[in-house]
Amino acid sequence: MNVTIVDYKSGNISSVINSFKEVAQNKVKIEVTSDLNKIKSSDKVVLPGQGSFKSCIDALNTINGLVETLDNFAINNKKPLLGICVGLQMFADVGFEETETKGLGWIPGKVTKIDNQNGEYKLPHIGWNEINIVKKSKIFKDIKDKSHMYFVHSYEFIPNDKNVILATTNYSSNHVCVVEKENIFGTQFHPEKSDKKGLKIINNFIDL
Repeated sequence: MNVTIVDYKSGNISSVINSFKEVAQNKVKIEVTSDLNKIKSSDKVVLPGQGSFKSCIDALNTINGLVETLDNFAINNKKPLLGICVGLQMFADVGFEETETKGLGWIPGKVTKIDNQNGEYKLPHIGWNEINIVKKSKIFKDIKDKSHMYFVHSYEFIPNDKNVILATTNYSSNHVCVVEKENIFGTQFHPEKSDKKGLKIINNFIDL
């Protein structure tokens, strides 16, 4: 089996790469590429995201055919895909970071700034926070409710359909931190920076 981490030159993804390689060891092949043919032939795809919603969408669009290839992979062929941080946010129809930007439209919804209650809550939301698991999933195998994961974000994904929400975290208000829609998974936190529990989530995705 081969898992492809999409490298579309948006932010430093070395910790994502290292974590997947650590978990995969010799059982699966990890490839880091933006080569469309390699993505097409993958068994699973990881879409990382660092920076703003707009900068990540712009970077995806810079690589000719990449968005269409990802659409085919996730929507038409229904192969497993994991979005991390802004990688999850890009599933939305639209994001409002910097300027209004069209998302991938895989999970209807929007990405808006976290309400910091007039400065009562610092943004970005950085550090360890507990997740509240609201729905069972294979991605949570051996992960307990109230586990702590590592977050860095100022914007939150608000899906139209609440049934896609697997977990929330509380910072200023409850916001979505894990989603699942058929073969598409996303985490707002960084599993690659969330110690053993984060590695377990990566392992669960590889094992799907």
